[in-house]
Amino acid sequence: MWTNQMDSSSGEESDLSESEINEYKEKPYEEIRSGKYKVKALNGSLRCPFCAGKKKQDYKYKDLLQHASGVGKGSANRSAKQRANHLALAKYLEIDLASEADETSRPTVPQAVDQTPEQTELYVWPWMGIIMNIVAESKNIDTLHDKGYWLKRFAKYKPINVQCFWNEVDLTGQAIVVFNSDWNGFVNATQFEKAFESERHSKKHWNGQQSQLGSNIYGWCARADDYQSDGPIGDYLRKVGKLQTISGIVQEAAQDRNSVVANLTTKIDLTN
Repeated sequence: MWTNQMDSSSGEESDLSESEINEYKEKPYEEIRSGKYKVKALNGSLRCPFCAGKKKQDYKYKDLLQHASGVGKGSANRSAKQRANHLALAKYLEIDLASEADETSRPTVPQAVDQTPEQTELYVWPWMGIIMNIVAESKNIDTLHDKGYWLKRFAKYKPINVQCFWNEVDLTGQAIVVFNSDWNGFVNATQFEKAFESERHSKKHWNGQQSQLGSNIYGWCARADDYQSDGPIGDYLRKVGKLQTISGIVQEAAQDRNSVVANLTTKIDLTN
């Protein structure tokens, strides 16, 4: 059974002044260290001993530290003693349970699990597609210069923008197709690439048929070698995008979600 942290009938429970908070936190800190207040359960879960029965009692390390620090910084609805108790908890977490922080900072994906080449391959993000070998003639040059034409032509893949680059000497062009930066955008970008692969107009075919390209366009998803290439395509990709792996984007998204949840938890704590 968890130990309750206070008895409201005790005369020692009166609120402390602001100047006494830092001094008072040493007492509950030592009591936590001595085991009077339990922070870590036998099953390894973490809890706040000063919010028993009020809050969730299965915190991750960083969430409990953020809760303790947030309450300790003060709220109109928190007494000085409650703040001191939570500052003591934060001190205990930072000093005595620092190893918990190391454990929670480790990657959540088991290292024994092999990642697919697609997960580790560097893509340009936001997701972009590349179109090569746009051959214009005098009768259609205005149409091919219009990005609206390309947006309509590839509408099934839901592009949000097209940037064209033209060699006015031989009337040939290249283009970058921009997709949404979310996972739907990634799916659309890969479907865009697969359509060219099915027609044998992929990046592999482009690289292998430089002398016999004809008037067909070639297309693929932008990756690291495109990002690092010379010319207008590489310049544009470096200007508006960055290189990311699929697994890296997943990890960033998870960290962002955890940060939002932790910040929301602290805001809720400060209003209670």
